[in-house]
Amino acid sequence: MLEKLERHNREYAREYVVRVLKHNIINLNLKPGQLVSENEIAEALGVSRTPVREAFLELSRASLVEIYPQKGTCISLIDMDVVEEIRFMRCAVEKAIARLSCDVLTESDLIYLENNLKLQENYVASKDYKHLLTLDDSFHEYMFKACKKKMTYDIIKSAMAQFDRVRILNFVEMDMQISVKEHKEILQAIKNKDKEMAEKLMEKHLIRVIFDMSYLKNKYPEYFKSEQNKTANYDLI
Repeated sequence: MLEKLERHNREYAREYVVRVLKHNIINLNLKPGQLVSENEIAEALGVSRTPVREAFLELSRASLVEIYPQKGTCISLIDMDVVEEIRFMRCAVEKAIARLSCDVLTESDLIYLENNLKLQENYVASKDYKHLLTLDDSFHEYMFKACKKKMTYDIIKSAMAQFDRVRILNFVEMDMQISVKEHKEILQAIKNKDKEMAEKLMEKHLIRVIFDMSYLKNKYPEYFKSEQNKTANYDLI
């Protein structure tokens, strides 16, 4: 079921369609392998077919949809190789951010991150995995910003959509509290200015997805690319 979002003031139709589709793909409202109809998307969002077609092209460049001439457009399956490469990139950079945070985070920065974790706990209690993902992103983004590395975060974030679908599946199927617990441990190491521990805990936090993916692929084999499953069973939204 397509979840509509409020259109921003002065937002171009193409930008709006991209934002809505990306939100729905990441949150698995549009499932991997699902066929999407240009006409139905246009009708649901109150736009013409042209911005939808342009959005499909943009999302195909981000490997979120696949366009098959004469057949249609479908949501891309999750590519474990891509997810692992993004994880590798995040891990390499964020271990350095964790170390740097021990030197540069101020008391007000630590308070902000503590408040973020309190909100994360609230969303775990209410099993609101979508808002938990947003807060999880905010936790990591704030550390980059505090270290004056916001542009680095934006570059990583631009490639995160494939990784985010696995994170959503992880929150749905696994214990959401684990992620919050790991964030708390990272923050405590930063408070203690223990660079080695902060780096070690960040690596542990980001490497966990490798083990979780094996479980998720076994439970949702139709969501993941494999040699045996190159094409999906398509269902109209």
